[in-house]
Amino acid sequence: MAGTVLGVGAGVFIFALLWVSTLLLCALLSRASGVARFSVVFVFLGALSITAALLLLPRASESPAPEVEMKIVDAFFIGRYVLLAFLTAVFLGGLFLVLTYHILEPIYAKPLRSC
Repeated sequence: MAGTVLGVGAGVFIFALLWVSTLLLCALLSRASGVARFSVVFVFLGALSITAALLLLPRASESPAPEVEMKIVDAFFIGRYVLLAFLTAVFLGGLFLVLTYHILEPIYAKPLRSC
């Protein structure tokens, strides 16, 4: 399903934006005085009519179109295994060098002072 976010389409977000902005505008206009206070009714009716129009006149069909199955081909298959073999060889070589130069480093005894 192309064009979906969190499993829902763009219409849900349009409705949410419309009604959140309507409720915010109604809350702001309810604090006004005079004739502006009664414009809350027109804002609510406008949002209601926009919602009805969007619900009654959908742009797409209710059933999604069948998707064509795509065959995924790995064109870099051999190169990926060559790279994996190279990195494995470098890792094992580095592990060998750490083993020989760091872990198995000999500890020499300090010479004794002669009298």
